Amino acid sequence: MATDALDLHISGGGNGAAAHLMRGVAELQCFIGDPVGAANAAIAADRGTVMAHVLKGYLYGLSTEPTAAPVVRAAHAAAAALPANTREKAHVAALGHLAAGRWHDAGRVLADLAAEYPRDALALQAGHQIDFFTGNASMLRGRIERALPAWDAGMAGYHAILGMRAFGLEENGEYEDAERAGRQAVDLNPRDGWAQHAVAHVMEMQCRQREGIAWMRGNAEHWTKESFLQVHNWWHLALYHFDLGETDEVLALYDGPIFGARSTVALNMVDASAILWRLHLGGVDVGDRWTPLAAQWAPHAGVSAYAFNDMHAMMAFVAGGSEAAAARLLAAQDEAVAGAGAGDNAGFTRDVGRPIARALHAFGRGDYAETVQLLSAVRARAHSFGGSHAQRDVIDLTLIEAAIRSGDRAMAGRLTRERALRREASPMSGILWQRADAIAAR
Repeated sequence: MATDALDLHISGGGNGAAAHLMRGVAELQCFIGDPVGAANAAIAADRGTVMAHVLKGYLYGLSTEPTAAPVVRAAHAAAAALPANTREKAHVAALGHLAAGRWHDAGRVLADLAAEYPRDALALQAGHQIDFFTGNASMLRGRIERALPAWDAGMAGYHAILGMRAFGLEENGEYEDAERAGRQAVDLNPRDGWAQHAVAHVMEMQCRQREGIAWMRGNAEHWTKESFLQVHNWWHLALYHFDLGETDEVLALYDGPIFGARSTVALNMVDASAILWRLHLGGVDVGDRWTPLAAQWAPHAGVSAYAFNDMHAMMAFVAGGSEAAAARLLAAQDEAVAGAGAGDNAGFTRDVGRPIARALHAFGRGDYAETVQLLSAVRARAHSFGGSHAQRDVIDLTLIEAAIRSGDRAMAGRLTRERALRREASPMSGILWQRADAIAAR
């Protein structure tokens, strides 16, 4: 029986399949290369390699692409039909939950698995991503820290454990420890895009814009090379420039590495919408940039696969004037909530995604009071449909802008004062506070 780099047994793994599998996991840990290709190579070498099918299923299942579901189900079926050891059977069970859209159940199975096999790098990696997509901040940190005593710096992939811990610490407000862990991870492996991004999050939350720009620019040749996280990391760089009011820099990044290639990958389009919507809220003229982005989102309008993505699709439809696509998305969300077997996305959509999509739609037609009403009602629980604090900040920005435009002096004042206290060093905080105060003069 083959073993991986940490001496975990692998069923199958013949003809070099184990090496392909380990390469795929290592690439996933850095968000580089072609881990799907590595999984396929392992399957081609030895179809009995259970974990190769599992890896492929995770990669598609965690992509949030609406077209991924059939591939995930096929990968699960293939893995379930093979002889497997106890650890692998737990992975197959987790993948089965993910294939059915049961994100929370998949995360729980992987947590139990990691408790028994704390050096199972793929269990930790997939579980961490599930925690991110479900907005489970406590598990983002806890899942990794429970396994940490079983790891040391001499082990393959230790950098990824530190990088995941860094992001978990950051999402729980433990910024000093998060930055330390993230920097250590990047020192160990400069290609670790997730660790790079964890430190970027710390600097974003602490409003250290110039330091953040230097951090991202200083290591760009490593986190951009063959990286499928690079668009998101470019987005982080754009956020710093946005907060400083450097809109020309933001638009240059948008036209270049963020959306210059017109990616159709959902998570890349999320970043494109997110930065362009921030400019839209501030009244920045972005020309015709919304039109191609809305066109890229249009095929997603008829299927609500992941509510967090729906929010960003609606931004493009609203700002791009795609009313028909916006209507299709709202109808698809209604179907997702009502449909049997819709998995956890039904809850994500019902509790957070649908009210936010409706609020954005109201914003687009100038009904700012309704936007305020809808966003105020879900703001406190918005974490439950995934994303990070930095990503979900766009909800607060939209709520503040709607309150200002609606003339709601009390709401605008409360929100901008709160933001100024939380993000004192942010130039944007001061601008929004001044605009809120100006309501009385009008």
